[in-house]
Amino acid sequence: MIPTFVIFLREGLEASMIVAILLAYLDQIQQRKHFRDVYLGVLVATVLVLGGGFAAYYLIQRYEGSTVQTVFETVTYLLAAVFLTFMTYWMQAHSRTMSAELRRRSDAALNGRTRWGLGVLSFQAVGREGLETMVFTLAIIFASSNQAGTPVHGSGVLLGAVLGLAVAVAIAFAIFKMGRRLNLGKFFRIVGVILMLFAAGLLADAVQNMQQLGWLPFGTHALWNSSGFMSESSSVGDVFHNLLGYAEQPTVLQVVVWVAYVVVSIGCFIVLGRRNRPVRLPSSGSPDHQAVAVGGGPEEAATGPVSLPDPVATPTGVAS
Repeated sequence: MIPTFVIFLREGLEASMIVAILLAYLDQIQQRKHFRDVYLGVLVATVLVLGGGFAAYYLIQRYEGSTVQTVFETVTYLLAAVFLTFMTYWMQAHSRTMSAELRRRSDAALNGRTRWGLGVLSFQAVGREGLETMVFTLAIIFASSNQAGTPVHGSGVLLGAVLGLAVAVAIAFAIFKMGRRLNLGKFFRIVGVILMLFAAGLLADAVQNMQQLGWLPFGTHALWNSSGFMSESSSVGDVFHNLLGYAEQPTVLQVVVWVAYVVVSIGCFIVLGRRNRPVRLPSSGSPDHQAVAVGGGPEEAATGPVSLPDPVATPTGVAS
């Protein structure tokens, strides 16, 4: 439940914010007639992602216990780990300019007079986040089904997903409709570290599968056996396995990969995050004083608690 909650919260928040930015901008420029295009793009992306996810899951279940299933699960673990890492670094680098970029692309779609331009834009945004979420969820389900398989497990995964998505939509609504302030930079940094811990666990699971398949015939000696203390098949053990990649009998290679990934990925993430933080110019009492991000201009200088201007503000020169 916890892993799916965090993943759906993070991915749902990004997708919801993208859609909210598009709708708010269209409302500002009095182009509400294009709302339907945005909604259609969201709907099509959601249907395709859900359909693809269910199809992939039920298809691979037909090969349960076979080498095909193990290979598919291994590829899913690796893809999920890559996606988790990439999207975490990508958001850290682009979060400050996301709104401006979406507005620029919206203008391009409107000026191009393309009927489906905004629909394609929302489809791409939601489809990308949905595809990532589908891969992560499949990886979690596969990893958990190999360990616990308790009767409440399926409902726990679903409950975590629904709660995470609901909280994400509520946060996006509060930011863009109610004017609430949230330190999005800090939020994505904290969630990014948590997700990279998930990724480390998925890499460890991938290593375990590849060793069982004979693809990595080294470092197979088990370092310890903690099944007497906390079994992976127990409820607590399953939670720690999904959160941190806990294994009751980890091999040497599993531990080496887990530690190396955590140290390198999270270490670089923290260091790069500090370098990208904006610095304030020495105050001279001038109203032009502003924060400037390292390596960027004023457009990239938004930090700390942020909220967009009122999305329903009346444009200049238009009577209310």
